[in-house]
Order: sequence, then structure tokens, then C-alpha cells
Amino acid sequence: MHVYLGADHRGYQLKDEIISWLQGRQIPFTDFGAVNYDAEDDYNDYAKKVAVAITSNSDENDFGILLCGSGQGMAMQANRYKGVRAAICDSAIEAMEARGHNNANVLCISADENSHNYAEIINAFMDTKPIDEEKYKRRCRKLDED
Repeated sequence: MHVYLGADHRGYQLKDEIISWLQGRQIPFTDFGAVNYDAEDDYNDYAKKVAVAITSNSDENDFGILLCGSGQGMAMQANRYKGVRAAICDSAIEAMEARGHNNANVLCISADENSHNYAEIINAFMDTKPIDEEKYKRRCRKLDED
């Protein structure tokens, strides 16, 4: 498992907390920034870097975590890449559903709303395996249709 991280100015502090959390669990990661506060940065740039890393990687156990104020912009940008299934999750239940039913490979978290329960959400996402039933596989294939 490898985690790809990206955050804009509203998410970079939470990203640093998540990095410490990942290090404590000895989970390898790549940090695509932001590394400091820049109110003029754009979430798009970080979402693109994570999406490219996910789509160029063949290990299905790897995933991305994207952080911005609401999680919305990150998800919108990341989902423009074929093979990326980014989901905004505000609870462990949503993370399990996104991963289990939709084989989500990028977790988008609202830094404004979830700085207190990010570990619960990430654990649920990491611990949930995609459901191995044809209806779920079919639905995921349809996400990548042109």
C-alpha cells in the first residue's frame, strides 16, 4: 500500500497531521503538496498530481487522499481522469460505502469539517475491500466509459 497526498492552502495543515499519522503506522506515502500556506494556490494542481499518480500506478492497494476546504473541488478535478474514482467522505460509513460499492481509489476529505475524525475515515477507507460481485464491477466499468 502506498498513499498519494495532495492539499491546497485550506488542507495543508490537516495533510501534515495525516502525514504524521501515516508515519506512525509506517505506511509509505508521497506528498504532492502544498507545503505551506499560499492563499492563491489552486486545488486543481494538487488533485491532478494525485490523479496522475493513481492512474499510472498498477497496484490496486494504493490510493490517494485529497484535502481542501470542502473536498468538492478536489473530487471534481480528480474525477476528470479515467480510472480515478474520487469520493468525498465525511464519515467512516461513507468511506466504507465508497470503497466497497464503488471501488473508490481517492478519498477526498473536507479539511474544514473533518479535522477531528480524519483517522476514522481513513482507516475505514483503507480497511474496506471492494465488493467482488459482478454488479459492482459492472458499475465501476461504466464510470470509465467514454
